[in-house]
Amino acid sequence: MRVESVRRLSPHLLRVTLGGDGFSGIEFKEATDQYIKLLFADPALGLERPYDMEALRERLPMEQMPVTRTYTIREIDRAAGTLALDMVTHGDEGLAGPWAEQARPGDLISFFGPGGGYAPRQEADWHLLAGDESALPAIATALEAMDPEARGVAVVEVPAAADEVPLAAPEGVEVRWLHRGAAFTPETTRLTEHVEQLEIPDGDVQVFVHGEREEMKRLRRRLVEECGLPRKGMSLSAYWAHGRVEDQFQAEKRQPIGAIDPD
Repeated sequence: MRVESVRRLSPHLLRVTLGGDGFSGIEFKEATDQYIKLLFADPALGLERPYDMEALRERLPMEQMPVTRTYTIREIDRAAGTLALDMVTHGDEGLAGPWAEQARPGDLISFFGPGGGYAPRQEADWHLLAGDESALPAIATALEAMDPEARGVAVVEVPAAADEVPLAAPEGVEVRWLHRGAAFTPETTRLTEHVEQLEIPDGDVQVFVHGEREEMKRLRRRLVEECGLPRKGMSLSAYWAHGRVEDQFQAEKRQPIGAIDPD
């Protein structure tokens, strides 16, 4: 697709809107956590879009293959034929963030997707949504899709107060912002400790909790083993891992270190 516009929402969040003929070929899901995997290739290789990954694997060494970065779709405008990604940036750090910082209308980007599987259930008695800034787009989309009578709490951790963005939540869903005051580290994060102290009501509780891998392991233990919430149907997983680039993070999903649930 083609970059249509780039707009800064906060010091660390950019909204990149994509359009073009590729929109008509996307099979969207009903989920509010739809995600796509952006493909980044070395410009020096002169690869032609759309990338034929199978053909490329036959002729390129692994280190020259396009690499993926995963982002949640924040908005879909079917009338305009566009989709928007809210992308966290940290200056020159990473791959997708610098791309978003430098993106201009007319730039092209390729991707796989979308995937996704969560949507708020109208019949749920109470909703728990929690995550760091990586989960903010999915949480925002879920809040907008909730029944007006929905009840629950949404906890979002961001670096600072300036990183808060407007969220349209039902009156019965309380939004709580947590400020780390710094970049994420196991010492600065406040999300897990805050969620661990929440009082979870009885009844049908629907959970959407996503963020850093080790923090998600802690929250799974809290919510499933201590609070007794059923793991089935719970949307709780890692979006990223501290100290890992996405390629390492994705590879480790198939290893014991990457497992959120014990064997």
